[in-house]
Order: sequence, then structure tokens, then C-alpha cells
Amino acid sequence: MNQEISATGKERNQHQDDSILFGSPEQQLHLQHALEDLHFLLSRDYPFKASLALVGNRYDLIKRQQFALQGMACSAQQLQARKCKEATPADLQGKEILLDAFNVLILLETALSGGYIFKGLDGCYRDISSVHGAYRKVAQTEEALVLAGEMLGRLGAGKVTWVFDAPVSNSGKMKGLCYEIAAQHRFNWDAVLENSPDKYLIGSRFLVCTSDAWILDECTAWFNLGAYIVQHMLQDKALHIVSAVG
Repeated sequence: MNQEISATGKERNQHQDDSILFGSPEQQLHLQHALEDLHFLLSRDYPFKASLALVGNRYDLIKRQQFALQGMACSAQQLQARKCKEATPADLQGKEILLDAFNVLILLETALSGGYIFKGLDGCYRDISSVHGAYRKVAQTEEALVLAGEMLGRLGAGKVTWVFDAPVSNSGKMKGLCYEIAAQHRFNWDAVLENSPDKYLIGSRFLVCTSDAWILDECTAWFNLGAYIVQHMLQDKALHIVSAVG
């Protein structure tokens, strides 16, 4: 797991500096200005890496702030294409759904544990945690799984498949936990381990739930499950959200 993630096995807490980097209105406005500049450059086909470095230097952003900015940004062309493929809640009725498992799960764990989440120009919420070969279950894991299952049930989704990254350690245990949660709550779930889950999701004909930018750009259709859960099931939680202004 990335050292910037405070995942003790009990909580998926925010990084010790996040309240300083993102918590104040001044810092959020600073990030918003950087986002506007990055969006401008990307919309004019400037390379992403060079554009991020340029904007990061311009606004004196440290790597963690640049990571958040990267997740919030996209070009005007990407934004339009993503919106054209975005499903509405009504579109889920009776449909088979694929979940980008760690992407959805870690976002919800972060939100539930009081970490910062970032709403991008495309409307997706993203965290700045990441999995680098290892994943550990935390106190919010089961609650996050149940939230996803309950929301998809409310929306009338058909079979739901959690797609886990096979090379990530403990993915097999998470597959087993999905079946346990499904049995307890009577969710119509399956879970699979894939060596290349991104390619698997992109190549599928089914509706995909993710906030991964590459998958959003390449998949056939997607639903913004993370945002829908945050907005409709976590209203009473003390969330730390940094939002882009479109």
C-alpha cells in the first residue's frame, strides 16, 4: 500500500497533512484556479504530464495536491465524451453491472472514514489513496460493500459482479467477503479476479461502475455509482469533499 495511505487495518484515515493541504477555503480556491488552468491546457491538446507539471509549478503544489488535481481534471473533449456515455439511474433497471472493485470500495472507505474525496469536472468523486500491490480490509470495508449493494438494489440493477485486480494481495479474500455479504443481504452478486481488470471492464458489453479516467474514456457505458452513493446515502456523514466548479 502506498505509504501516504494511513490504513492501519482498523481505519482508512486521511493523510496527516490533508487538512492543511485541502481543508481551508483558501487552499480549495487555490486548487480550483489550478484546475481551471489545467482544464484549459488539456482542452487545447497539451500533453497531460507536461501540463500538470506546468500548473503544479505555477501554483506551487506539492505531489499530493497534484495527485488530487490530476483526478479532478479532464479536457473539454473528454468531459463531453464521458457525459455522452454516462447512464442515468433509470438505465440500471434490470441491467447486469460490473464494478471496478477496488476503485469503488476504496472511495467509499475513504469517505466513511473522514478522508478527503475530490469531485472532478466529470462529476466523479475520487480519493487520493491507491493500491500498489496490496490491499487491507479496514473498519469501513463491510459498510462500504453493503452501501453499494443497497444502492444498486434500490436502483433495480440485475446481477452485479465485483471485478478485483488479481495481482493485488488479499483480492482473493475480498472475493470471499463479497460472497459472504451477498448471502447475508441477499444481493445478486458475483465476484471475479482478473489479471487486467481495466481491460476486462473496457472490453465488456455491460454497464461499468468506476471513476477511473482511462476506463471512463474507453468503456461502452458507465454509471457514477460513487457519486450517487455519496449524494444520496451519506448526506448525514461529516464528509470532507473538495469540489470542482465546472
